[in-house]
Amino acid sequence: MSVTHAPQTADVLARQDPELAEILLGELDRQASTLQLIAAENFCSPAVLAALGSPLANKYAEGYPGARHHGGCEIVDVAERLAVERAKSLFGAEHANVQAHSGSSAVLAAYAALLRPGDTVLALGLPYGGHLTHGSPANFSGRWFDFVPYGVDAETGIIDHEQVRTLARTHRPKAIVCGSIAYPRHIDYAFFREVADEVGAYLIADAAHPIGLVAGGAAPSPVPYADIVCATTHKVLRGPRGGMILCGSELSERVDRAVFPFTQGGAQMHTIAAKAVAFGEAATPEFAAYTRQVVANARVFAAALAEEGFVVTTGGTDTHLVTADPAPLGVDGRTARGRLAAAGMVLDCCALPHADSRGLRLGTAAVTTQGMAEKEMTRIAALLAGVVRGTAERVRAREEVRDLVDGFPPYPG
Repeated sequence: MSVTHAPQTADVLARQDPELAEILLGELDRQASTLQLIAAENFCSPAVLAALGSPLANKYAEGYPGARHHGGCEIVDVAERLAVERAKSLFGAEHANVQAHSGSSAVLAAYAALLRPGDTVLALGLPYGGHLTHGSPANFSGRWFDFVPYGVDAETGIIDHEQVRTLARTHRPKAIVCGSIAYPRHIDYAFFREVADEVGAYLIADAAHPIGLVAGGAAPSPVPYADIVCATTHKVLRGPRGGMILCGSELSERVDRAVFPFTQGGAQMHTIAAKAVAFGEAATPEFAAYTRQVVANARVFAAALAEEGFVVTTGGTDTHLVTADPAPLGVDGRTARGRLAAAGMVLDCCALPHADSRGLRLGTAAVTTQGMAEKEMTRIAALLAGVVRGTAERVRAREEVRDLVDGFPPYPG
């Protein structure tokens, strides 16, 4: 059968494996009938999904375009070159590696390119929003390197820049990492570059969360400042789940060899093709407008949550991220998350700076993709607060959530 006459994927799966088809349909219904407020999630486009389910999934392609370890890579070489060129153009980078399987894989490769086991690294501490790859003892980073954590100001929640400078001068790290999974403000990349230069350290920007905003011009870019930028291609960027590394030409060979053959094997060519699609979509005026709306929604959402009694970290947000403490409403983060999940509102818990309890981490990327705007953010905040307080009847709240998302389907039609 020719590709052009191949039946639709859903039809094939329904006939061949109805059990799994039912699972996939169930997940589609879950996504379409609940509020997706997880900051790290989004809805990728049908074009991205099409590339993920393409024949490129069949191709083994260890190596890089023009230097593969397998034959028959002529077509996938074109796809990877396209993804690389689009990423370089989108972010103004001299070099891009699009093979990293995830954000963590990208960070691992950055460390492998620049560091040796036992080297000292300065990074945001996990209690203040640092990622597992920023020194967690459960992660390779904490086992292989000597991490020194910096924190945030106890009053403002803003990164303590003077502490960063003092720790850098004291410990003389081989690398400084700037980036977070739960810091809602812009990172001052120029400051971190200044400190890194002062102590002779490499600067690694972990931009997994803001990179989509960077693509749309709604957040400052780390590319002009960092030696290596690590990122994901999902989240606000709205591509497939995967990673990406950006760097200057002087580090390009070291970065590429750190990805393959040091940390990974064969590239996932269907995912790389989907990344190329996402980079192309992110270069459009429509995507730039989307990222501006993401930030506008987050700011309104943060203000509305504060009005409802939550303590919003740093007093607001510059990005798609909002972190909030529900304690003034009488519950901790885990209890709040459970109540909200039962009402159809899906979100995460996170560590709160200088606090023993956990808070809520929320994001506006997915709901903005669905077309929601400031009015809906205020409505969601009020609904969320009622459920957390226990004053909103859960079944009725679940019906209101379904009514809201019915008007904003992630995949219309």
